[in-house]
Amino acid sequence: MTPARNPTPDDPLPAAPELSNGARDFRLRMAVIDCETEGALDMTRDRYGRTVHAGAAAAAQAHRDKAAVEAYATHLAPHAEALLDAARLVLDQLPPARHLAGWRAVLDGLAASTAEIRRALDRPATPGSPAERAQHAALWPHLTAWADHRSIASNLADQRGGQHHKAPLTEKEQQMWTEMAQAAQRRGELDLIESWYAADGQPIALAHMVEDEDSTVVALRGDPDAPGWQVIGHYTHEYEAGKVLPAPVPPGVLRADGSWFNRPAPVPEVSLQELIRNVIEGQTAGDASNALLSAVQRGYDAGPMVRLQELLETSGQFASALETVQGRQIAARLSALGRQIEFLTREVEEAAEDLGATVAVLPPHRTPVLRARPGPAVDTTPPTPPPRVSTTVRHR
Repeated sequence: MTPARNPTPDDPLPAAPELSNGARDFRLRMAVIDCETEGALDMTRDRYGRTVHAGAAAAAQAHRDKAAVEAYATHLAPHAEALLDAARLVLDQLPPARHLAGWRAVLDGLAASTAEIRRALDRPATPGSPAERAQHAALWPHLTAWADHRSIASNLADQRGGQHHKAPLTEKEQQMWTEMAQAAQRRGELDLIESWYAADGQPIALAHMVEDEDSTVVALRGDPDAPGWQVIGHYTHEYEAGKVLPAPVPPGVLRADGSWFNRPAPVPEVSLQELIRNVIEGQTAGDASNALLSAVQRGYDAGPMVRLQELLETSGQFASALETVQGRQIAARLSALGRQIEFLTREVEEAAEDLGATVAVLPPHRTPVLRARPGPAVDTTPPTPPPRVSTTVRHR
């Protein structure tokens, strides 16, 4: 592995926008490649998501890997190392915060990926050969590392010489505006607009504060639903606030190993709509029972009701990870809903088993209706319609 460079503040570095633009363009190109690849892979799967054309799927992935390498060479290769150098300079100057160790690990990982990609670009395999395909496949994790996490490096580089918040309020003014905002919150007239985290790890929020029918944009530091938050500025409009407040840093992630470009292969599943159709088109109690059991099936190919419970549980974890008062409250609600879904799932499973045990069929008097009705022969003339009788009423 190539050791990370240790830039000094005197090292000449390209302008931050130039560095960030290359990373942004690479991320956009990777998004297009990912979309095109998913479309191609969909053509290789059956209706349940199972791959049935393995050769075509392998060809689509090989095309994806090659296109990603070309995108990196075009957009990011000229700027990657300088971008990391600029990011490290800013990182070393930031005040201590919980997220800085994680950011440093991300920069180190991107540096390692950059070295691997550079070695491959310096020694390309024979075009079109199996060795080239293997080389490109080996680079895919490094390319997606940049596509997934370039925002941290770009955000840090953009802070080089960037804006630094200067408190526009004296301590007395800050206390007065905080009390006004707290009173507006109690009246239900403090409407949050957006929130973000500053580089020091402090949460910042913008809100419209209504006072005597006049609306003012105020900036808050801290959780607006917890004690201790303060107003750190008031502004005529959001644009003015954005020019002087601390710039937002990239938000965190729920799970550290998540990746937009390396999602697990889709699990074969039957849609809820198809299960409904199975019941409508079924004739025996077993048909309806099987559809219900499919909805509550657990394990690898879990049914829709089990997936819904997973969605509630994961969303609850997300709400809790926000580390706000409202987030914890919503997490508790979602947890309760998840338990209700679990109870309902067991009830549906028992009802499905009971339905299947009836060993019954639909009675024959429930006859089908033909969709195609007999019509006149093609070479016959339609009958003449009866004469139209006038319904006009005379008034005397």
